[in-house]
Amino acid sequence: MTRIDYTDLVGGLGLVLTGAAVSYVSISQYPLGTLQRMGPGMFPAILGVLLAGLGVLLSLQALRRPGSRPDIRIFSPLFVLGGIAAFALVIVPFGLVPAILAITVISSLAELRVQPVSLALLTLALCLMAPLVFVVGLGLPISLVRWPF
Repeated sequence: MTRIDYTDLVGGLGLVLTGAAVSYVSISQYPLGTLQRMGPGMFPAILGVLLAGLGVLLSLQALRRPGSRPDIRIFSPLFVLGGIAAFALVIVPFGLVPAILAITVISSLAELRVQPVSLALLTLALCLMAPLVFVVGLGLPISLVRWPF
């Protein structure tokens, strides 16, 4: 146990940085307008300030609360990024369903213990829902399964 909850502290500081960056870009790049006649930069600026404020609250609470030492695993983000890369490489030659299968299986290796039953159910649900959303619902011209050989 440590005196500070480092996980929430880092998360809160990340929210503060993200909110400040969004507010800065929206204020410097887009006209704000007035409250009666809002410009395109008003809404992102307000959301950035709210996000930064919530990050400050989360960080302050993390300073007062004890927490456990965070478990840092270097390979977990690599598996997630590898899954995204596999999706990008597989979708064009093989189609949407094999790409979803690849990203789900490779990204699940980021967990310490892979549960085969839940992985199979998640893969099946995503392979059934994604064609409904993207091909049927949105009408995107994505082939579901393509056999290039």
